[in-house]
Amino acid sequence: MLDWRIIQGGMGAYISHPFLAKEVSLVSKGSALGTISGIAADRILSRILQKGDPGGHYRRALAHFPFQEAVKDIVDYYFVEGGIPEGAEYKTVIPLSFKPSWRTINLFVCASFAFVWLAKEGHDYPISINYLEKIQMPHVYSLAGAMIAGVDCVTMGAGIPTQIPGVMDALSRGEDAIYKVSVTNAIGGHKAILFNFGKHFGADLGTLKRPVFLPIISSNLMAKIMLTRSSGSIEGFVIETPTAGGHNAPPREKHSEEYGGKDRVDFEKIVELGLPFWIGGSYASPAGLAEAISAGAKGIQVGSIFALSQQSGMKDSLRREIRRRGFLKATGVDTNFSIRTDFRVSPTGFPFKVVELPGTLSDSAVYDNRTRYCALRYLATPVEKDGKIIYLCASEDVDQYVRKGGKIEDTVGRACLCQGLLATADLGTPGEPEIATLGDDVNFLEHLMGGPDDTYTVADVIGYLLSA
Repeated sequence: MLDWRIIQGGMGAYISHPFLAKEVSLVSKGSALGTISGIAADRILSRILQKGDPGGHYRRALAHFPFQEAVKDIVDYYFVEGGIPEGAEYKTVIPLSFKPSWRTINLFVCASFAFVWLAKEGHDYPISINYLEKIQMPHVYSLAGAMIAGVDCVTMGAGIPTQIPGVMDALSRGEDAIYKVSVTNAIGGHKAILFNFGKHFGADLGTLKRPVFLPIISSNLMAKIMLTRSSGSIEGFVIETPTAGGHNAPPREKHSEEYGGKDRVDFEKIVELGLPFWIGGSYASPAGLAEAISAGAKGIQVGSIFALSQQSGMKDSLRREIRRRGFLKATGVDTNFSIRTDFRVSPTGFPFKVVELPGTLSDSAVYDNRTRYCALRYLATPVEKDGKIIYLCASEDVDQYVRKGGKIEDTVGRACLCQGLLATADLGTPGEPEIATLGDDVNFLEHLMGGPDDTYTVADVIGYLLSA
């Protein structure tokens, strides 16, 4: 444990699905840590069941969940034998609130359990799950499900996850787990969500294994904050540079959209903290791995190289087109392929890497033609207003956002990442366009592909990265 040379990044929504994570850990024989993306687990499980649960994997996993009354309710409500017709609407999943229904809670717990159970099925190598701190409301439920399944590691970025160690400590002891969710205008700036899975399900599981926790950080300051303010122990760090995919930390220079000297991490000072760490962001090569180790790291975190592998959860047509364009760029044939850091697209306010690709939300015509609305609410901001909680999302309908108290200037350039990322995994709401995210560096493609229409596997990735 904690001696992995490679951590496979938790990418998008269901791009890093359980089967990819399992393959990474199995093929590498534990020298790489397979990671599941844990976001939007409730809708992902519900939609897979409505697609007929191909292969029966999720029903097989759920059969091992210790509280079968919850499983029966979910399967009875969502499972469709043979799957719903192509293009048919999915059943509604009610977004989380501060007073969620029994089924809403169970969807998160059961989905996270199933994700981890499937990734760990048939082997003893460690498995990790990744969450975004910014998506705060599901944390106590998602972590409970993952821990019931025996998850070995949790990684988390896109925020300051100081509460997570204490939540995992409480869950491991079967105690009340409390997460303070940021709520604009609330007294103290937050409202607490409490969960005790023993009380919720009516049975005590005893002590659960407490996973190791690796916060994803981008600065020396954040490392110190995590060490001094966390509610429990942390076991190491993943350090992401600004070239990594997905959400990035904003530049430390105020009001800047350029990364500079203040954004460079002093790895010597990280070494002095005495905890293992891994470096991510343009390190997906044997030379990158060697560079990270020479800087004192245990190894590297890499995401894009796995996201474009044949075993990822990305929609196949999208994956093939991105691979093709990326290969042509890496080999110098076509330099027009672009991955940009977009400072406006995410309603979170965090910068977000966007692959420029016709037909997706990066295409201005597609963006302009999409009707703005917020139905999934993962990235919405809770606001207390007139004694009630409302939810603001800068990607929702502009008039509605302003009526609820939002500023019109905050809506400019925003896109619905929730819908777009689910569509990228072929689990989207019918008619919703995709949005793809990768890190800046795709040079690994010329080492893994023989031509623009070639493909590669997880085994190819592991072999390449460990070839030095």
